[in-house]
Amino acid sequence: MPLYHTEDQAMLADTARSFLADEGNIAKQLRHWRDIGCKDGFGHALWKQFAELGLTGVLVAEADGGLGMGHVEAGIVLEEIGRNLTPSPFLTSAVAAATALGAGSDELRGRYLPGLLAGDSVFAVAIDEGPKHRPERIKTRAARAGNGFKLDGAKSFVIHGGSADMLVVAARTSGNDDDAEGITLFAVPKDAAGLSQDAVRLVDSSMATHVKLDGVLVDADAVIGEVDGGRDLLNKVLAAGRIGAAAESVGVAGGAFDMTTTYLKQRKQFGKLIGEFQALQHRAAHLYSEIEIARAATIKAQQLLDAGSDKAELMVSVAKAKAGKAAGLAVKEGVQMHGGIGMTDEYDIGLYMKRDRALAEFMGDVYYHAERVAQLTGY
Repeated sequence: MPLYHTEDQAMLADTARSFLADEGNIAKQLRHWRDIGCKDGFGHALWKQFAELGLTGVLVAEADGGLGMGHVEAGIVLEEIGRNLTPSPFLTSAVAAATALGAGSDELRGRYLPGLLAGDSVFAVAIDEGPKHRPERIKTRAARAGNGFKLDGAKSFVIHGGSADMLVVAARTSGNDDDAEGITLFAVPKDAAGLSQDAVRLVDSSMATHVKLDGVLVDADAVIGEVDGGRDLLNKVLAAGRIGAAAESVGVAGGAFDMTTTYLKQRKQFGKLIGEFQALQHRAAHLYSEIEIARAATIKAQQLLDAGSDKAELMVSVAKAKAGKAAGLAVKEGVQMHGGIGMTDEYDIGLYMKRDRALAEFMGDVYYHAERVAQLTGY
């Protein structure tokens, strides 16, 4: 498969690029919601505009009213979200949670997907239970209670948890904490008795919560997929979230690179544009090549996911690690080439560094995915 977009995908990219540059830019969205201390960290009006363009249903099946597209198309939107640092629940709701709901019953999909498609609902995924991403170990328990289940446990850093109408919760219904099997996913409504959340603002001004589940009762209809057989579905949700985060990281890297090269063409020292200095040209050229490699790895992983390839899991981790490294390099080089002013809030380049730090930790950092690549290749 070629590592570039088809004609239809290019049209989607043009639409997303124009829309997010106009409506999702830093001044209108990130700085505005940050500066007023918004409890959600994003604008619901913009989320409705996502829905009006059909973007909230990009991974929702046509039979359920969505666009029935794939991870390549979702990644196109996410790259532009990253380029503009747009605060949005797209990754958690329209990608990760939508992937989970796609395996739900007709009743469950009918309950939640219309709200997503209309831009009225926001969803979150509650998987991690510690300071780092370690989904292999799940302690949260779900015990049978009457016709349903009772959930007890805690989840950490649930992005958009406080804004979510429903949380996709990974819990253990059998076995030990480290067992691969015995996992079940649940759709837990925000107003469920025994569910509490403590809000935290992340370094990029986005909002997350620490979730506690204290005897939360849900009926059997809340089960997404199969009881005890949710590990494969959880892996699909993780793959969707990881490759989505990689695409957004590529956008962050591209946005930081564009801002930096523009500055190199404007700033003068010693009577010359600093972009004329060969040392900075070499650094910019190296950065450009790293971003393009990350973009190619990400597109390849998206294509393999959409094709259902058994090589997708490996390539997703390659892409997440490579995109994380490229974005980290882009924001560091950007701040350095801007000089002292790059450390001030007046310039947007520092905001790219903050988004990179948050994205780097989401669903596994560079080191986590480098280790997974090693394991999946037999080391």
